[in-house]
Amino acid sequence: MDGNGRWAKRQGFERFFGHRKGTQATIDAVEVGVDLKLEHLTLYVFSSENWGRPSKEVDYLMKLLVEMVAQELPHLMEKQVKLKVIGNIERLPKEPRIKLEEAIHKTEKNTGMQLNLAISYGGRLEIIDSCKKIAQKVKNGSLNVEDINEEVFSKHLYLEGAPDPDLVIRTGGEFRLSNYLLWQAAYSEFFVSKTLWPDFTKEEFLEAVAFYQTRERRFGKVVSE
Repeated sequence: MDGNGRWAKRQGFERFFGHRKGTQATIDAVEVGVDLKLEHLTLYVFSSENWGRPSKEVDYLMKLLVEMVAQELPHLMEKQVKLKVIGNIERLPKEPRIKLEEAIHKTEKNTGMQLNLAISYGGRLEIIDSCKKIAQKVKNGSLNVEDINEEVFSKHLYLEGAPDPDLVIRTGGEFRLSNYLLWQAAYSEFFVSKTLWPDFTKEEFLEAVAFYQTRERRFGKVVSE
């Protein structure tokens, strides 16, 4: 969800205003996901690299996260959305971490779309963590090296059992993954929008989905005629 800062700058505001404006686009995206009956929707909220931003901005983002969770939790319950968080949540300040954990617990029995929030997340870190888990199992004798394959590796990622993403939507006109779902996105379709996140509408989300529906997914194979 890229472009909050640039959007604010173009409007003559500080970056904080862009982050707040972007929350409505986030709410709209979740609503579209629910309406389309998606199984999973993953939002890249805060990367592991974002901790390197000015402390004032990071503090604001954490407060905004707490505010959004409190505001949207009743709607998630109403829509039967199940909340998950991927990333190093232990690095979060106490209040946002507790609020997220409470929301995860409260929605865990919901049966609708699973909303995955990537917070303090990095794709490389996820792969390293997966390797460590597998190495520990090999070390203690519960897993043989010969049995390690893609399926086993995937089961040790943060979203164990979740399907790989069919579609990755990148806003703000950037043509890069930015350390996002590096393993899972190997064969995802990509939709790059020049629209900055605060201006990303439900209609453009649906446009991205329509684009996906035109794609022939071959996964490196040749489709028989």
